[in-house]
Amino acid sequence: MPPSTDPLPRDPADLLERARAGERAALARLLSLVERGGPDARTVGRLTHRLGGSAYTVGITGAPGAGKSTLTGALVGRIRAEDVPVAVLAVDPSSPFTGGAILGDRVRMGEHAVDPDVYIRSMATRGHLGGLSLATLEAIRVLDAVGWPWVIVETVGVGQVEVEVAGAADTTVVVVNPGWGDAVQANKAGLLEIADVFVINKADRPGARDTRRDLARMLDLTVGEGWRPPIVETVATDGQGIDELWAAIGAHRSHLEATGALAARRRARVATEVVEIMAALVRERVERQADGRLDAVAAQVADRAIDPWTAAERLLDG
Repeated sequence: MPPSTDPLPRDPADLLERARAGERAALARLLSLVERGGPDARTVGRLTHRLGGSAYTVGITGAPGAGKSTLTGALVGRIRAEDVPVAVLAVDPSSPFTGGAILGDRVRMGEHAVDPDVYIRSMATRGHLGGLSLATLEAIRVLDAVGWPWVIVETVGVGQVEVEVAGAADTTVVVVNPGWGDAVQANKAGLLEIADVFVINKADRPGARDTRRDLARMLDLTVGEGWRPPIVETVATDGQGIDELWAAIGAHRSHLEATGALAARRRARVATEVVEIMAALVRERVERQADGRLDAVAAQVADRAIDPWTAAERLLDG
């Protein structure tokens, strides 16, 4: 539908209604509310939860320079070849604002930025209760509620936040390059634990065969019965291997659905999210309760007048 000329409402329910009708500006405002956090973000979460459950999410993570954005752009093209809409969230924990990053991602995504059936959004937390991992989950829920059937979540690196975000997807793709490093590095980053599909990007470079062998050996040591992550070689800049990657994602989805693992994985994800929300709410209440008294109590602790445990108990007791 054509964009409305009416000014955007401030009420999350009105924004959601207009976003579901196809207004991109309303969708962008909803995602901004999620990023900022606070009461409006919680209202958005409550409104969108009952409308979701249809979108399939793919997390793409890997070391900086692995070619994730180019690979994501190629994968978007493959999905669009089937005339299926797709949304992309580019997650950057290091950026306090998203404006500049959006332009960068749109440049890398090329022609997809003007495709009405592709939605590209860069995001970082700007005060969201619980941090970026919870903000990303809520952003996915918004896109799901609005009607995007596929959501790709691309992270900028392999730090703790990025691994948490990518690992929360239905299918997680871990991207490496030839000469990427040894098994110790991979295990430290937590890559083996979250990977459902491995991609050796830039596979036209020397060392691709050795990288495949190293990955296969690590999988031999760590994978038991069930799904064994396939290893796909790609050259994202010219589209090599993208059909195989799309097939591997489809095979993993079919496996999850056939075994009941998709529902189980989503239940586990929700359980983790609820616990994280609880922890964030408790922390918020503790900080609010300690406000105005913490400096004085901390001074007593520093002077050895009381111990930290006693100080915490006094603050909690009010």
